[in-house]
Amino acid sequence: MTTHYDPAVHTPAEDDGGAPPEAPAPPGHHRPRRSRLGRLWRGRPEDPRWVRPAFLALLTATALLYLYNLDASGWANSFYSAAVQAGSQSWKAFFFGSLDAGNAITVDKPPAALWPMALAVRIFGLSSWSILVPEVLMGVGTVAVVYAAVRRRFSPAAGLIAGAVLALTPVAALMFRFNNPDALLALLMSLACYLVVRALEDGRTKWLVWAGVAIGFAFLAKTLQAFLILPALALVYGVCAPVRLRKRLGQLALATAAIVVSGGWWVAVVELWPASSRPYVGGSQNNSFLELTFGYNGLGRLNGEETGSVGGGGGPGGGGGGQWGETGWDRMFNSEIGGQISWLLPAALILLVAGLLATRRAARTDAVRASFLVWGGSLLMTAAVFSYMAGIFHQYYTVALAPYLAAVVGMGAATLWERRERIWASLALAAAVTASAAWGYVLLDRTPDYLPWLRMPVLVGGLVAALGLVFAGRLGRRTALAAAGLGLVASLAAPTAYTLSTLREGHSGSIVTAGPSGASMRGGGPGGGGFPGGGNAPGQGQGQGGPGAGGFPGGGTAPGTGGNNQNGQMPNGQMPNGQAPNGQMPNGRSNQNGPTGEGGRTGGAGGGGMGGLLNGAEVGSEAKKLLEADADSYTWVAAAIGSQNAASYQLGTGEPVMAIGGFNGTDPSPTLAQFKKYVADGRIHYFIAGGGMGGGMGGDSGAASQITSWVEATFKEVTVGSATFYDLTSPTD
Repeated sequence: MTTHYDPAVHTPAEDDGGAPPEAPAPPGHHRPRRSRLGRLWRGRPEDPRWVRPAFLALLTATALLYLYNLDASGWANSFYSAAVQAGSQSWKAFFFGSLDAGNAITVDKPPAALWPMALAVRIFGLSSWSILVPEVLMGVGTVAVVYAAVRRRFSPAAGLIAGAVLALTPVAALMFRFNNPDALLALLMSLACYLVVRALEDGRTKWLVWAGVAIGFAFLAKTLQAFLILPALALVYGVCAPVRLRKRLGQLALATAAIVVSGGWWVAVVELWPASSRPYVGGSQNNSFLELTFGYNGLGRLNGEETGSVGGGGGPGGGGGGQWGETGWDRMFNSEIGGQISWLLPAALILLVAGLLATRRAARTDAVRASFLVWGGSLLMTAAVFSYMAGIFHQYYTVALAPYLAAVVGMGAATLWERRERIWASLALAAAVTASAAWGYVLLDRTPDYLPWLRMPVLVGGLVAALGLVFAGRLGRRTALAAAGLGLVASLAAPTAYTLSTLREGHSGSIVTAGPSGASMRGGGPGGGGFPGGGNAPGQGQGQGGPGAGGFPGGGTAPGTGGNNQNGQMPNGQMPNGQAPNGQMPNGRSNQNGPTGEGGRTGGAGGGGMGGLLNGAEVGSEAKKLLEADADSYTWVAAAIGSQNAASYQLGTGEPVMAIGGFNGTDPSPTLAQFKKYVADGRIHYFIAGGGMGGGMGGDSGAASQITSWVEATFKEVTVGSATFYDLTSPTD
């Protein structure tokens, strides 16, 4: 009796360093059944013994790495932390993704990414850890999914390489420790690719339907970004699936239905729910989630026409410089984005081409080639959209590329290693290592004061390894493995250094970047803080923001200042609460520890970056005491312009705070008439002066500006420390 060993599924023993597959037991003989724990540790019977322990070690190391210094970020993005707090207090706020438990307005995204955090807070209480640990677990889960997908059709070593590349990508280390929706999005998109690969193996409908479910829930995390890879996945399955064309089309139709149902049920409920009894849909101008999806969060991100935004980017077509950075084919490599994601991107492109070349003569249904097409197509499609989108674009969006890139690197390295005796394969492998080392040198050179000694070892080590890999097919096994190991170390050393610097520092606010200070033109440098267009947040001076440096998007000036805004003035020359913003460090870093107030801050109530748009306010003990007094008598203890400032006070007091105008302060909610009604009904206690854009972007006709003018003219001013409030229960004479 013999066993069949499929090289498409398992690599030869000489390549993976382990024993050949275990032979079946002789007739009449039964091997002792291992315990469940033993099976967990041992893994597949046919695997070498090192495989499962190595995989578990990868997951453990990733978890420990991401958990390190986790509470340094405090509330991280207070905008989402406040919504998590609200969801832990009110099931209605949980369902809708409301910013406050009074359900005045929602965040500008669907709520799926908030749900795991809100459940954790309900169980463990409100803290930085209960908010951020679910994100860490999503990161570990994404590493596991990528490993499983690559390991299925390649070697265990390929899966480990892919998992390590993902875990050590700087932007992944940032966002899997941060409370933005991107962590859940990356996990679900990776899962969708894995499920499509499973479907391509045997043509079973259930895998494709489950992939549709994953994409549908990804839509509920970050709307249309979940659909970026759909063309690639549908095309690959339509061409390569091992079933008849008619069945393929039917399966794709079922998967599409799964997307609609899993992503559309929540949308249908929100749209059908009476607007008078649900919170206003934040980010929209007409209280419509569909408008938000296809406008501000949809086509507006592509063409830059985002109503209610603080500005768009370069025009479509590439090469344009706008408020959100340069667009064009090289955007992923430029000074703003390169250090976040692009370390192994040149190598991934080389390995993708080499992998497709290696499988060019395979059958239409070849699962190995299909895997390259699934992951490589997702990488190229997402990178292309990111490179040319003219609307709001932040550096941390590139975490979506990390799983695709890691999978391609793992698959390509394994494919070329197996064919290393062929000169073209060894040359391609050497070229990938050379590209990684050279590009790592360039990226490190962009921050010359950061680990200056590392650049030359990365470059020299990579070149030496590449030279060895050129002759890998002619060298002894140990020598070839040494060259491959040196190449892997040289390729990962630079991004690992950026990742470790990311872990050592806390990150807070709306715009955060990975790596050391100055690693991103828009996110770093003295006076940085991640301001759009490379400028500086008001109150931080002219700074070194790169092209267009200034106080407002695109390097412009604050409305109404009439000058260069070098002194950090907000509209009409005033800073919110009379203070320059504090706590917004370069790259969105936080110099606070612990979850007290906004990222653990103490003191007064100064505005955050860009008047509270980029980061929230500081909540002092006196202000907290004022707002907490008689809080149970009001639906909202206070109202503030902009979600970030409102979120800071809400997190500081534990009581609902209304965010007038939503995130930017430009949403028409509430109207002046609605606000007057809330005040007349005794539902709001205080109005917090300053913060947010208010009417700054929309002129005096904006609802936030009208409310501010009415409050200032009607109610008594109360000064507590450096903060100014208006008591809405005490009209002036």
